Amino acid sequence: MKKTPVFYRDLKNSDSEALESLNVPSRISRFDNGEGSQTIIHGAQNAWDMLQEESSLTRITTSCADLDNILGGGITCKEVTEIGGVPGIGKTQMGIQLAVNVQIPSYCGGLGGKAIYIDTEGSFMVERALQVAEACIEDMSEYSRFLHKDLQAFQVGMQSKDILENIYYFRVCSYTEQIALINYLDKFITEHRDVSNMMVQTMCQLPHCSHSGLKLSASYPLCGISDQYVLSCVDKAILGEFTTLFVFLNKKQVKVVIIDSITFHFRQDFDDLALRTRVLSGMALKLMKVAKTFSLAVVLLNQVTTKHTEGSFQLGLALGDSWSHSCTNRIILYWNGNERYAYIDKSPSLRSASAPYSVTSRGIRNSASNFKRAKMM
Repeated sequence: MKKTPVFYRDLKNSDSEALESLNVPSRISRFDNGEGSQTIIHGAQNAWDMLQEESSLTRITTSCADLDNILGGGITCKEVTEIGGVPGIGKTQMGIQLAVNVQIPSYCGGLGGKAIYIDTEGSFMVERALQVAEACIEDMSEYSRFLHKDLQAFQVGMQSKDILENIYYFRVCSYTEQIALINYLDKFITEHRDVSNMMVQTMCQLPHCSHSGLKLSASYPLCGISDQYVLSCVDKAILGEFTTLFVFLNKKQVKVVIIDSITFHFRQDFDDLALRTRVLSGMALKLMKVAKTFSLAVVLLNQVTTKHTEGSFQLGLALGDSWSHSCTNRIILYWNGNERYAYIDKSPSLRSASAPYSVTSRGIRNSASNFKRAKMM
């Protein structure tokens, strides 16, 4: 079924309702000796468990090996990553690439997830997303052929249509819509979890069925999974009295939320800077919670602005110094001559480093002289 872009204002949220959603009551722990008192502090985790959790964090490739290398494998899930730079440097291109790459299936080294793309500027181009998706499928096919050299005809079961259908696009036109949508994310993500499954139907009632008694349904569009593998799984299952067995092979859920850009409406519509800071802080806390709760990556694209420092004007990311503490990682995209570079400006786990990259007709790729372009700023 064809999916249409969602405009958040269609949900009939008023400005007052959107702002009210930020008024999350603070919980204060009480330590009384009287009856009925209780402590609401919970959620302690020991450092060893934290280390094990961090060592198993999944990442989304950027399709640029040099950039992935300095990022430890790609954009990390459970964290908020800010990507900023001058106009024309490739921020939106990076966002589209991540929305496609998050869908790379696990047998190709990906997450097999979905993407939410929140567009505040109207810069998302579905034609460009199609180009990147087609290139990604070609890359996966080549990778799969490399892994399955013994198979004469191996095809990736994904199509560009499948990739586009798993990018949920929201167009927001004011900061109140943006606030309301971010507060709606946890519900939306929960409602859009689905499980790709394969249904096995059997005509017999025996505890252990032979393959001759099974009929495989054609309802599992999972590339790289052979019928022989599925049947071997069935051999290990005890069907008993069941006539239908569901073998869950792949749980697909949203694994990246991209906001392009986080800045736009807050630079246009806010005169009260103190209020803006409070609203942005509340929004950042909500995004951090979403990233942790659903084990997904939050990617915030940011613009640049000029600021006066030590008697001169310099370019810096928008929203000021207070906003810079709201993200786990910060990546700055910049020009070095006629070549694009990405620089890790802030990260608790990665050292500061730079890597070149290119924006090509196939998406984000390793830097090459053929794909350099003249500096615009």
